[in-house]
Order: sequence, then C-alpha cells, then structure tokens
Amino acid sequence: MDAAWLEDFLALVDLGHFSRAAEQRCITQPAFSRRIRALEEWVGTPLFDRDVLPVTLTAAGERFRPVAEETLRRLYLGRKDAREAGRLAAATVRIASTQTLSVSFFPNWVRTIEGFERIQATLNLTAAHMAACEQMMLRGEAQFLLCHDHPATTHTLASEQFRSVHLGTDMLLPVSAPRPAGDGPLFTLPGAPDAPVPLLTYTGESGLGRILAGAQTIERSGASVTPVFSSHLTSVLVAMARDAHGLAWAPLSIVADDLERGRLVRVADPDGDIPVEIRLYRPRARQSPAAERLWSLVSGQA
Repeated sequence: MDAAWLEDFLALVDLGHFSRAAEQRCITQPAFSRRIRALEEWVGTPLFDRDVLPVTLTAAGERFRPVAEETLRRLYLGRKDAREAGRLAAATVRIASTQTLSVSFFPNWVRTIEGFERIQATLNLTAAHMAACEQMMLRGEAQFLLCHDHPATTHTLASEQFRSVHLGTDMLLPVSAPRPAGDGPLFTLPGAPDAPVPLLTYTGESGLGRILAGAQTIERSGASVTPVFSSHLTSVLVAMARDAHGLAWAPLSIVADDLERGRLVRVADPDGDIPVEIRLYRPRARQSPAAERLWSLVSGQA
C-alpha cells in the first residue's frame, strides 16, 4: 500500500468530490479515482458511497477513517524523528579508540586541536580493544580509529581502503614492582630457566599485544618468562604489576607517574624500549562534512 493513498482517502473525505480532491492532490481526476480504487482493493471493500453527492463514507469507510488518520500521523512523526536523527548523526563524529589511548592520549589531544570549534559537531568516543575497534571501522560504525602502531605489526586497516596520520609517539617498556628494600625491580630479565619470570601479558585482541609479539622483544632477548596472567586492559596489567604479581610491558604514557613515585621501576635499560606510534586511521572514502573538517584540521597540524 502507498501512503499517498491514505492522503487521497482523507482528502476525499474532507472535500466530498473526486474533482476537488484530485485538484487539491495535484493529479488528474482519473488518476485520483484509480488510487482510491486501489486503496479499496487493498482494504477489500468499498470505502465510499458514490451514488450520492457529495460522496460519503460507507460503514467500512467510517471504520477505516481513524486508522488512516492515525497511520499518517505516526508516519509523519516517524519521518520527522528519523530526519532529526539523521541530522544529529551527520553532526556527530564517531571515534573508536583503544582503551589505553582513550585515557592516556585522547583528552589532551582534543584540547590541542587548533580550530576545533569549527568542526561544529559532537565527538562520540567508543573505547575497546584493538580487534573490536577494527570491526567497528570495517562495519562503518566509527569514522576514525585512534591506536598504537608499529612497523612490525599488521592489522586489517593497513590496506588501500584506509589511510592514517601520525599524531605522536609512545614507548613500551618492561616494568616491575620494586623490591621491598627499594634497590631495584622485584623481577628482572632475562631470568633463569629454572626460575622463569612471571609475565603479565596482553591477550591477542590487544593492539599492544600484537606489537609485542611482532617486535619479538622477549624472544630476541632470550628472556625466560612464564605467562601468569593476561588481559587486553593495560590498566589491569599495570595494577597487577604494582601488586607484585609479575613483570609487564606497558606504555610510558601510562606508567610515567608510577615510575616517578617509585611504585614501579624499569626492568631493563631504555635501549630496550619499543618505540610505538600513535596514529589516527580513517576510510579513504569521503565521510560526513563534520568528519572531513576534523580530518582536515588534524592532518594539517600533523
């Protein structure tokens, strides 16, 4: 059924004449009559008594009239709400971010974007592990992805369908709780075969876990470690390291304060740190005006 048939129906109810209703609906009278007939065929019974002028509703037409009025009212209201939702969606920039960067980098980064007010949009940030962020980008649920990156790793966005811009740098370094005497790390590398170092490690969904695996830092060092706990949350691994459950690799941006306060200590020299990039990814296809304005500001400053 065509919604225009309901509008035709109500116009004929109001005016009582096919010619006047057709004129109001801006169509010819034969075309108007065919649409009224199509509606009656859809309902399955005549809705108008055509033997009198002005035409009047049949009993079936009287029963159908409030249904037509309510249906059109709800359609118009639904259309209005949908358009408003579309307007708001167009003015919203959706960013997916790894959970680590959503805390350690994103707030300060947004503050440093010159001309940010010109975006004229609401930022919507969703924090998740790297695998979930990738899926959000592939499904079009996010317009940008903020993540750590390293040449030794690949991910699903490293293709011709996406492009990225460098926003900053970070360092991955091994940390441990200090010894009770405060004279060094509780856990040290490389460890011994008969006493491997307990390792607090990232799960496979974690972007940082992929970077550690790709860089093969542990393998190349010959360290003897045994995984005792895993999580995709850097904050959880750092908390476990603070509580002396093992050694963890963590971004300097996350553990800098712990190192300064002595709650954590480095396990190796800075020469062994893993430099990582902070990058913002986007699809190559053109996006909403608000998203393009953000990209223009960010890429220009980068």
